[in-house]
Amino acid sequence: MNKNELTSAVAETSGLSKSDASNAVEAVFDTIQKALANGDEVRLVGFGTFSVAKRKESTGRNPRTGEPMTIKASNQPKFKAGKGLKDAVN
Repeated sequence: MNKNELTSAVAETSGLSKSDASNAVEAVFDTIQKALANGDEVRLVGFGTFSVAKRKESTGRNPRTGEPMTIKASNQPKFKAGKGLKDAVN
């Protein structure tokens, strides 16, 4: 399912127009993104938790030349499925 299909499904399920559903989906994504950028965690009970994992600086190899190179430290978004989502899938 892509974003357009998700928006259509939300519109159909909620009875909203497609433009209102699109605005709602965008608002949810933007809110989660802003919370993670601020270092917060987003917990949706029964669905899952969005969080940020900090990756340390590490050493890797350039695949073309084989030379060692430094991979910068970074923050990675992470999602852990909740019990309700796991049960729904299985």
